Amino acid sequence: MTYPLPNASHDLTGQVALVTGCSSGLGWRFAKTLAAAGARVAITARRKDRLEALAQEIRASGGVAEPIALDMQDPAQIVAAVDAAERALGLVTILVNNAGIPDAQHATKQSLDLINRVFDTNLRGPYILSCEVARRLIAAKSAGRVVNIASMGAFSYQGGGGAALYSITKAGIVRMTEALSAEWAGYRINVNCIAPGAFSSEMMDGMLSRIGDISKTFPRRRIADPALMDSTLLYLVAPSSEAVTGTVIKIDDGQSAK
Repeated sequence: MTYPLPNASHDLTGQVALVTGCSSGLGWRFAKTLAAAGARVAITARRKDRLEALAQEIRASGGVAEPIALDMQDPAQIVAAVDAAERALGLVTILVNNAGIPDAQHATKQSLDLINRVFDTNLRGPYILSCEVARRLIAAKSAGRVVNIASMGAFSYQGGGGAALYSITKAGIVRMTEALSAEWAGYRINVNCIAPGAFSSEMMDGMLSRIGDISKTFPRRRIADPALMDSTLLYLVAPSSEAVTGTVIKIDDGQSAK
């Protein structure tokens, strides 16, 4: 096969992407980035009114977006969301597992309900959704891309801020990426992961309100802008990165101790 020089196109024309957690923050940006690159995007979250606003922005820029209500804690909704995306846009070939919630309590103080919600949203739901998308890709004999959003918290937790369970579930996302990439490589389904540090989002705003401004401890004295992840996301879903699977890319703006 002959490849262009350089082999670095981000053209997603003809691709259908499903992004979770699109009602704000990182998911909002991811959806707009994929649409700008040419993908038809199924935007999902629990807050349907926010999705309608995002869909309007994407359409105003010439993109294609389909808002679909989805609670990642409900397996039936997960399957129904993939069905809805297929009916509206076609076979889902790109999945971005972005939805996540914090625990925001120390481990010994958490209720069983909170534990279940964090596990279901951050790990169980993404696993079910990934398998549902992969099952359909395999049946269609189509290649696909899964990008899981973990966190630098998957690799380091200092015990403050009440984020032990969040850290555990994000570490699970990292291992899920590695395991599923091995299982699905033969089907041309690439599974990769982005592990962000402190980026501006609704969740980050909540954390800063609890523990104060942490940016002054960072080398660059800032909470990073989600736009700085665009290139990494596009790299992982672009046709030119077909050999990249099972990889975790850390994007922490130099925040973490090495």
